[in-house]
Amino acid sequence: MSRPRRRSALLPTPSWGWQDAAACRGEDLALFFGPEEESWPQREMRERRAKQVCAGCPVRVSCLDHAVSRPEKYGTWGGQNEDERTSERRRRLRRANAA
Repeated sequence: MSRPRRRSALLPTPSWGWQDAAACRGEDLALFFGPEEESWPQREMRERRAKQVCAGCPVRVSCLDHAVSRPEKYGTWGGQNEDERTSERRRRLRRANAA
């Protein structure tokens, strides 16, 4: 007979409720997650448009916190692209280590 798993060993289920109020809700996902073959100028224009949507989003901070804490490797989350989130993740780690 196998032993039942203890609840404390399970990871907490992430809360996705913040997405209900997201400004990107209903937008084309291609705006936030571009194709692999996208040229650099196309990517810059697409990311600029995505960030404009994010700029007025009421849950932008929650979105960014989610993306930095997971970490989400692709796309525009919370108004930041992959490279910007990597820098933000490092900044947060430095701040946490300094505390």
